[in-house]
Amino acid sequence: MVLAAGLGQRMRPITDTLPKPLVAIGGKPMLDHALDRLAQAGVTEAVVNVHHLAGQIEAHVASRTNPRVTISDERALLLETGGGVKKALLLLGREPFFHVNSDSLWSETGRSNMSAMVEAWDGAAMDMLLLLARREGSVGFDGRGDFFRADDGLLTRRGSAESAPYVYAGVAIMKPELFANTPEGPFSLNLLFDRAITARRLHGLLLEGQWLHVGTPEAIAPAEAAFTEAALAAATEAHA
Repeated sequence: MVLAAGLGQRMRPITDTLPKPLVAIGGKPMLDHALDRLAQAGVTEAVVNVHHLAGQIEAHVASRTNPRVTISDERALLLETGGGVKKALLLLGREPFFHVNSDSLWSETGRSNMSAMVEAWDGAAMDMLLLLARREGSVGFDGRGDFFRADDGLLTRRGSAESAPYVYAGVAIMKPELFANTPEGPFSLNLLFDRAITARRLHGLLLEGQWLHVGTPEAIAPAEAAFTEAALAAATEAHA
């Protein structure tokens, strides 16, 4: 499930005429970065939800075959990060699935982070596995962090602490049964995070690479620079 329905209000005026998932970073729309990395991890079917400037996103993914995209239409009501998935459950099936923010970007240093998540997934011990970025060193992020991570990967909230070392990087693996007994209509994925924490079944995997937070027009240039630097480093290593 790739979330592409948001209004992108902080990215205005760009998003007055272009949906945020189609803003290009490193020469490619952010939505394509997400879908390409899912394909690299072996995903063959993806659901993309739409609301703001929905027709542009539908047209953009119409010819996509790897992964093949099915649209979940939220034109009538924007359902947020949790409600949008609940609406799409019939399309997603009964097995654990990826939940991906379409603006989740990072520069990879080697193996696929999504493939690493698949390898780390343990349904017997986990209800959700989150990809975590280190707060220090992330590009474009000035928040206080989201989670603490124990040695066994279990996550707890920052709570009243001044800061936490890890930020949710916008990618998760989760079980569809988590959406039982959730609200009808819009709700945030934070509800499921908190339930999984209470059950001691929320785990995190550390991202290998640099996370790029692209929330405003001003954040585009630093993200572009980080992508260029990562590409040059990869090319240098390949020829070493």
